[in-house]
Amino acid sequence: MKAISLDYDGMTLDQLVAIARQGINVKLSDGSRERLRRTRQLVDNWVENERTIYGITTGFGALSDVVISKKDTRQLQDNILMSHAAGVGDPLDESTVRGIMALRIKDLVRGHSGIRLETVEHLAALLNWGVCPVIPEKGSVGASGDLAPLAHLALVLVGLGEAFYKGQRMSGRQVLSKCGLSPIQLEAGEGLALVNGTQVMTAIGGLAVYDAANLSKMTDIAAAMSLEVLMGSRTEFNKRIHEIRPHPGQAVAADNMERMVRNSEIITSHKDCSRIQDAYTLRCSPQVHGATKDAINYCRNVIETEMNSSTNNPIIYAEGRDFLLGGNFHGQPVALALDFLSMAVSELANISERRIERLVNPMLSGLPAFLVSDGGLNSGFMIAQYTAAALVSENKVLCHPASVDSIPTSANKEDHVSMGTISARQCRDVISNTEDVITIELLCGAQALDLFTNIKPGEGTMAAYNVIRREISHLGTDRILANDIAAMKELIRNGRILRAVEKKIGKLR
Repeated sequence: MKAISLDYDGMTLDQLVAIARQGINVKLSDGSRERLRRTRQLVDNWVENERTIYGITTGFGALSDVVISKKDTRQLQDNILMSHAAGVGDPLDESTVRGIMALRIKDLVRGHSGIRLETVEHLAALLNWGVCPVIPEKGSVGASGDLAPLAHLALVLVGLGEAFYKGQRMSGRQVLSKCGLSPIQLEAGEGLALVNGTQVMTAIGGLAVYDAANLSKMTDIAAAMSLEVLMGSRTEFNKRIHEIRPHPGQAVAADNMERMVRNSEIITSHKDCSRIQDAYTLRCSPQVHGATKDAINYCRNVIETEMNSSTNNPIIYAEGRDFLLGGNFHGQPVALALDFLSMAVSELANISERRIERLVNPMLSGLPAFLVSDGGLNSGFMIAQYTAAALVSENKVLCHPASVDSIPTSANKEDHVSMGTISARQCRDVISNTEDVITIELLCGAQALDLFTNIKPGEGTMAAYNVIRREISHLGTDRILANDIAAMKELIRNGRILRAVEKKIGKLR
């Protein structure tokens, strides 16, 4: 794939994922270069004329009343990066940092920050060289932007801080030397321009939304497989049910699962049984899964809007030759969306765990206890269900919304904050936990399907089952299940199950 051109608008979530996870390079459009030049020329004129402008010729936050002389403006830039680099915790992973760097560049090229073209080109060069600044994941309150983590990112530009490069952790100065670059000298206003934005929460959140969308499809696959082996009905997928309650996601989930079980001999084999209707975890799966799909679509819209926004302060308008002081750095839109996404995705885990319980419980399934022969000697999937239950309960803790909390900062100048980066990290963890729960449901579903030797499942179910069984064998006797869980999770993440299913029954949504 060619380098992705970053301009004023138009960046998509798919492009963010390509840059973050596939190593695609970025480049600045001609329009971006011109905007950066014009805005910077305006800032240089204001500095020369000693105009008082927040963050450019003044201190920051509660120190905004302190005017900085022209001779001290360069020192001020290094000071803001060093003083604000107060993050703690584990470093963010490489794909997340690449996403942050791309979004920071994307914000800056809109031309409202006053940063120089050379500085943005320097940041793009680091990204394209594969440099991964060490950014501690904790320390942002999500207003005035992601100040602490973005300061750690920007330190590398001036030869400070640390970065990972080709698997090695080294100083900022070392990594610049290895890339043939020199530390950059920041000019007036550039320190604030580099740290003032919502790109950390937006990058973590963007990757989470993308993963949630794919996980939603995998949950439909797992549910369809469980429905078949639990002798469920396909009636709950009938279009007529969903047409009279027209939530978009509900109809999509029903359609996905109906196509999964189409031509299922298993379902046909018990059409005249005495069961009146299925348990909610089967019968209401389109409604539950669908509500999550609608939430994911809402959150994707919020994230893509934020990706194509200007989140600096002050905001400079080259055309009008003026600036405005505002609060676009406040992460509330992203915080609320990601708290919502955490709750929505956790429901996929909730309902999946209940289907797992039905699969391993012989009183509910009619299948061998814990899906293994010679029960007692073998425990089968007994503890896998425990793991799913533990993850579901952990999600309930993680779903406490970070956005309902606020602590004043900067001597009460910044007296309401979003905690959006905490929302983003919690959402990321909820999605990872839910992925593990769906993994366990798929393992149980495939194990149960092994019992149906003489009748075939649906076309989509069979496609998924075949991929699983090529990598993970039937559990005849007890073995280390953690290995099976890890192998199944990799099949979810690399998309092999989804691709096989879609090749057979068409695209899932």
